[in-house]
Amino acid sequence: MSADVIDARIIGDDLQAVVITLDPGEVAVAEAGAMMYMEDGVEMGTSLSMKQESGGVFGRLFEAGKRLVTGESFFITFFANTAADRRDVAFAAPSPGHVVPIELGEHAGRILCQKDAFLCAARGVEVDIAFTRRLGVGFFGGEGFILQRLSSPDGRGQVFCQAGGSVVRRDLGAGEIVRVDTGCLVAFEETVDYAIEFVPGIKNKIFGGEGLFYVKMTGPGAVWMQTLPFSRLADRIIASAPSRGGSQKGEGSVLGGVWRMIDGR
Repeated sequence: MSADVIDARIIGDDLQAVVITLDPGEVAVAEAGAMMYMEDGVEMGTSLSMKQESGGVFGRLFEAGKRLVTGESFFITFFANTAADRRDVAFAAPSPGHVVPIELGEHAGRILCQKDAFLCAARGVEVDIAFTRRLGVGFFGGEGFILQRLSSPDGRGQVFCQAGGSVVRRDLGAGEIVRVDTGCLVAFEETVDYAIEFVPGIKNKIFGGEGLFYVKMTGPGAVWMQTLPFSRLADRIIASAPSRGGSQKGEGSVLGGVWRMIDGR
């Protein structure tokens, strides 16, 4: 089926959400639990399948299982405008960062992205699994063997992905290479070659603080990157937790300020 043509705007600066304006009869699909608000006249429904036409119970269970493997929830939610006028429905990302709008028609109708990147889309867009092309990517790429493929049967459709921190887009020319931290990769076109390389040098591996591997992206094609992967943010929060020895007595006092100056915090 053809993807709906939706109007949308992104609100917020660092903790963003997307507001989709639906014409009468239009439908948006979203990851379960992403809805922030919906206006009167928008009806919500839950399904095992992103496809509205029936494919049988087992077919829908199989599709739901594939989404579960890619990091999404077992169910998908539909938001249909049943009113006679245009109505809004809004979706928010579950972690600090930005919403990335992508029109599939500008990228040959499909892109690959990291697991759990999908936030919402126009009806007609499909989320599927994509096996990586190299064994090394599966073992060391930070995303396992499986990536998400966002596509549309008619080659167009608007999707919204979530990324931590700010988003950087690089449009690589043929043969152009950029090396990316494994956690900072958000999405890329299927024309981009994706491989894993060892960080060179023993000292770099041990003391560089960047891990043992990075992602080598070779153009042509677009690559989206995030400045703050949620896993990196979570590691810093956990390291500062009192149970991990991260608390400082007297942090709000003059003594606490002096200690932070000495400690470099």
